[in-house]
Order: sequence, then C-alpha cells, then structure tokens
Amino acid sequence: MSTDNDNAGLLGAGRSAAVIIASTSAARGEAADTTGPILVEWLRGRGYDTPDAIVVRDGEPVGEALRALLIDTPPEDRPRIIVTSGGTGLAPDDRTPEFTAELLERQSPGLVYAMWRKGLESTTSAVMSRGVAGVRGRSFVINFPGSKGGVKDGITVIDDLLEHIQTSVEDTTDHGPRV
Repeated sequence: MSTDNDNAGLLGAGRSAAVIIASTSAARGEAADTTGPILVEWLRGRGYDTPDAIVVRDGEPVGEALRALLIDTPPEDRPRIIVTSGGTGLAPDDRTPEFTAELLERQSPGLVYAMWRKGLESTTSAVMSRGVAGVRGRSFVINFPGSKGGVKDGITVIDDLLEHIQTSVEDTTDHGPRV
C-alpha cells in the first residue's frame, strides 16, 4: 500500500483521478473489465489517488457517472483527471462522447486526433472512435476507446502531455514572454 510520502514528487501527488468504464457486458458481470485496471495502474503510477474503475452500462449510466463526478461532487473534491474507456464507437448505445461533450466547458480535439494517429499505426479501426477531450473547471476529461490496444495507444500519447495538461488546467504554467 502506498502512502502520500511514496507519491511525493510525482505529477499526481495530492490530486485524485477517476476511471469510468462503459461496458454493458462488464457491468452485468458477463465479461471482465480489461481496460480499467490498465488505466487505474497508469494513473496510480503517476501519483494520482485513483480508486478502482467505476464500471457502468453503455448509454445513460455513463452520463450519470460523469455528472456525479463533475457536477454533484464539490469543486474542490472533483478528480483532476477523468478517463473513460468504451462507448466511443458506432453502436446505438455508444454515447460516451455525447455525455462527455455536454459537460465540458472547452474541448481539446487535438488530443483525440493524436490518439487516432497513434492507433492508425496498428489498426485502421482506430478512426472509428468518436472520443472527445476537454476541461470542466480544474478537471481534465478524456474518452479512450474500449479496447486494450486503444487504451495503451491513448496512454502512450497522453502520458507525454499529462504534465502540461495538468499545469494548463490548474493555470500554473509559466508561459513566459510571447514571441
């Protein structure tokens, strides 16, 4: 078990994160959640206080989970990073991007484009993911695909940018003089 001292000096130290898995079969107990543990381990490894993944059915339950974290939770207690996995495809109940977009104050489509580009290195189906990314208050939210490969590609892209994302959202970046 890690302590706050174990995380001292890590990017996420003193901050929380949350993972929401959109998978009807996993929520029903008919299939294992294969992406939640990967995402939780990644965020914990960066120092974020991250509980086990929240697993919900596709569709409205995703919106309910997002609203609970971004609206119902007091601003000072909201996770700084919220990552979803699943519900970004073309099936009728794949509505994660819609529920996410309605809660964001500002979107950052370039992050999703970068994940598509990375995914295209191994599969053309990567471009079928309709995920979004952006900010609400001091929380950064991003939708990853529901596949293990898509999650690993997403982590590869976002991990390199996470510190800059966090400092930008928290407005602690010293941009220096504009040239």
